[in-house]
Amino acid sequence: MLTRREVLAMAAAVPALHAMKPREARAEARSSWPAALPAEAASKMGGTPSAFGLRMRAAGGRQSFDIIEHCRSLGLGGVQTNPPSTDPAELKKFRQRIEAYGMHLVCDPRLPKQESDVPGFEAQVAAYKEAGAAVFHAAMTGRRYEDFDALEPFKQMFEQCKRMVALAEPVLKKHRMRLGIENHKGWRAAEQAAWMKSLGSEWVGVCLDFGNNLSLCEDPMETARTLAPYVVYAHIKDMAVEEYEDGFLLSEVPMGEGFLDLKQIMQFLRQKDPNMIFNLEMITRDPLKIPVYTPKYWATFDDAYSPLPGRDLAAVLALVKKNRPRKPLPRVTGLSAEAAVKLEDDCNAQCIAYARQNLGL
Repeated sequence: MLTRREVLAMAAAVPALHAMKPREARAEARSSWPAALPAEAASKMGGTPSAFGLRMRAAGGRQSFDIIEHCRSLGLGGVQTNPPSTDPAELKKFRQRIEAYGMHLVCDPRLPKQESDVPGFEAQVAAYKEAGAAVFHAAMTGRRYEDFDALEPFKQMFEQCKRMVALAEPVLKKHRMRLGIENHKGWRAAEQAAWMKSLGSEWVGVCLDFGNNLSLCEDPMETARTLAPYVVYAHIKDMAVEEYEDGFLLSEVPMGEGFLDLKQIMQFLRQKDPNMIFNLEMITRDPLKIPVYTPKYWATFDDAYSPLPGRDLAAVLALVKKNRPRKPLPRVTGLSAEAAVKLEDDCNAQCIAYARQNLGL
């Protein structure tokens, strides 16, 4: 097992690569990283693009940032990314690299919005399966309390999401590939669970984000219990909260510094699937504002269509009061680009070390 110091050392070694041109950085990475990590060093946890957003931006964007090599440099055991091409020869090379590194792969196909999009979606599904994808992921919404000022537009968005998944499901079934729809601050757990139940497909389920539904006044344990029967993939993170004048602040923090019961949530998911894939999504950014005391926050909640009981609000506000952060929440505003990337690297390294030492990942 790698020690925390070793993980931090690996993370600290990466910035120099990204000071180079992308091609030079990749060549240097291939020459300096070991051909294969020892079995005891290989993590069962992978990485998501959101965990490396600042480093990706510093490197010049997705096209310049090799997320596979970066995850490998940190000893992670998988990655959420799409192949750069659907050309058969390129897919073969891509898959060979993933398999040579012993990594799992999660892909994000573009879901069809209308019938005419289905052939393109099917081509992506077939290509990503050929690339070795174990499961697919989709984040279909933004933050409902920021995106909508009234209930009706929210309802229209929700119905459109249902239509898109209904178009995608036969293709997923045909190719025997599962899709995990993330609880991406768009639906409360009961709403998403009811949707999954009505769909009744073994090929469409949930990507459980451990912390997102706090923004919708849900206890994370209740979110996990409600969605667990449908989860096919998970974004693992720890969360911290803090009061502010319009509600509360919500922030990803290094694992072990937040208040989530990570072991218990993982237990729920492993009871459903012992081989559940967990990918790290430690997003390093300013805390999100959850303005529960403002009228706009409540614009999309309706007792008949989308209820948010007062007892749930009270319970989450009590949780916020009870779990004041032990240290200041991470912030990137005011930091130089270099300092922000270092903060992201440090947060990710702490998460990786904690997951290995405490979560069996």
